[in-house]
Amino acid sequence: MLAFFAFALVFSVSMHAYLGYRFTGPLHGDEYRTARRSIWTLAISHAIFFPIAVGQMPRTGEPLADWLQLVGWATGGVFSLVLILTLLKDVAWLALGLWDRLSPQTSPLPADPGRRAFLQTFANAGIGAATALIGGVALIGGRLRPAIERITLPIGGLSPALVGLRIVQISDIHVGPTIRRERIAELVGIVNGLEPDLIAVTGDLVDGSVKALAPHVAPLKDLSAPLGSWFVTGNHEYYSGVLPWCAHCEDELGMVVLNDAHRVVQHKGASIVVGGVTDLRAPDLETSHVSDPQKAFAGAPQGDFRLLLAHQPESLHAAAGLGVHLQLSGHTHGGQYFPYTWLIRLVKKWSRGLHRVGETWLYVNRGTTYWGPPMRLDSRQEITVIELSAA
Repeated sequence: MLAFFAFALVFSVSMHAYLGYRFTGPLHGDEYRTARRSIWTLAISHAIFFPIAVGQMPRTGEPLADWLQLVGWATGGVFSLVLILTLLKDVAWLALGLWDRLSPQTSPLPADPGRRAFLQTFANAGIGAATALIGGVALIGGRLRPAIERITLPIGGLSPALVGLRIVQISDIHVGPTIRRERIAELVGIVNGLEPDLIAVTGDLVDGSVKALAPHVAPLKDLSAPLGSWFVTGNHEYYSGVLPWCAHCEDELGMVVLNDAHRVVQHKGASIVVGGVTDLRAPDLETSHVSDPQKAFAGAPQGDFRLLLAHQPESLHAAAGLGVHLQLSGHTHGGQYFPYTWLIRLVKKWSRGLHRVGETWLYVNRGTTYWGPPMRLDSRQEITVIELSAA
């Protein structure tokens, strides 16, 4: 947490300084003195407030800490929009500046420095308006009920006993300062209403300690499926006390916790091998949790259907050759809100939805709630229903 706080503080100060400079730069003259002071006051204040607010995670459950995190993440989401839009504007401005240098006769930029400063100010005002619009819609999106994504999955050679088997996946719930008991109870009601045969919880369940959040995750013990509820760790469990959480999920919530392990269950005479791995980042904070699909399926029968639960989609690489029919993952949130939903598609091979990778199907859940900024836009939170069918 100290390392995270130090990084957050340095990053926050640097990015706010960048925005302060870019927004005050075009404002020349005494008539803009008040505007410049206001912008710098806002930038400096939020640069200090944001890391203090989000650094309250170890105190989650205390009213003041929860309130600070809520305000910090909401304003941080707005800041992130201003930042990315300003970066995009500056890239465009640099391109125009290069055009102006190479071909001043055809440059769209005015020659007068005063008019160029006016264009910069006008663009900055446009960023403010766009942030208000995008941020407002995204904040509303963060409060919507999750979409139900229904997938019919064809499996070659599937046992007739498993045709119609229904797996419901929830992921990245992030119970914490802004996701509380009432919302979890609502999610449990939705999931149970889908009549699942098996429920998969693919990590990032919590952001806080067992002591602080046990009452808020308690409704999860009411999840109901004939083949049980299954859980694998995400990276956020390791920030929140992974060993106590694994014990709590198994002992109090009735989930089967798979830390590089498997279980075999029977359904109408057919066997299902359910394997699960710890998060790829696990060894950084818990050396006994080395994500290893080979270990997870060691000694397992082939079974009629093999399911792998892994928080991060990239776990699929290490699972090659293990005969996995379906891997369920999360982690990416699909980028969570625009324009980051576009950026994540550039850096992540598998950021959302269904993919066919060799002989394995991979489904990446966009997250059942949100993390950090309470925003969703262009990547709605989801509960996934996967029904098996014969190919």
